[in-house]
Amino acid sequence: MTDAAVRDIRFIILGSGTSAGVPVIGCDCDVCTSDDPRDRRTRPAACIQFTDPHGDPRIVLVDTSPDLREQVLRHKIVRCDGIIYTHNHVDHTFGLDDVRRFNAVMEKPITVYAEPHTFEHLRRVYRHIFEKEKNINDSFVATLIPQVIGPERSLDLHGVRWTPLRLLHGRLPILGFRIEALDRRGQVAEDQPSPLPLAYCTDVSSVPPETWPKLTGLRTLILDMLRYRKHPTHMSVDQAIETAEHIDAQQTFFIHMTHDISHADLDPKLPERMALSYDGLILA
Repeated sequence: MTDAAVRDIRFIILGSGTSAGVPVIGCDCDVCTSDDPRDRRTRPAACIQFTDPHGDPRIVLVDTSPDLREQVLRHKIVRCDGIIYTHNHVDHTFGLDDVRRFNAVMEKPITVYAEPHTFEHLRRVYRHIFEKEKNINDSFVATLIPQVIGPERSLDLHGVRWTPLRLLHGRLPILGFRIEALDRRGQVAEDQPSPLPLAYCTDVSSVPPETWPKLTGLRTLILDMLRYRKHPTHMSVDQAIETAEHIDAQQTFFIHMTHDISHADLDPKLPERMALSYDGLILA
């Protein structure tokens, strides 16, 4: 029996696609015209749902994709207890405006956790949120509390520890996260409830040497896999498989896939304990 203080954990892949999504606008390839629902990929985002040590329901978002509204409606998500960002790119941030509805439903602000370069982007794009006092009209905008994070320290939220992991997205340093349940003493639980410990590593082209030790002993790995051909800022199919084999999690799910990849074609060919993710995949 687990010694974790949290329970009922579900990690949901809200969006499994790349920046263009699948189907891609103006494309009639086999994947874009596929009737397999696993080939319909919205922009990348995820969330973790759980019951905290006090018995309260919690939901933490990982990134806010441009498709966030569709994603949260699909899963009937009606609260947000925090937003954790991997990096500042459009396909991971352009749904932020929609979180104002969570403010209205919960009647409280939402804390946002990100690196300084991500906050610089958010403040520039969402000036109407972060500098509300300068708006001409007193409009309905999100109420957010910024909190800077980085790979030098872990973050404990409602009984779950998030350890930021330094990853490289081409030349851009970004964050992945190792997610673990805490026990009632506030320490990492010895017996982790499924699907934890989990590492979420999207938009990765390489893993720095200092990060490898933090990827050991995983039950679940979520890892970038863009396409078959090499790409300067993402892992190819072969690179992702090689990296997953090195990390050796009990189960790996690949994410951030473009229309080069057919789920029905590639998924059965993957090595044992590896699979493609898809929109709506629930890990529990």
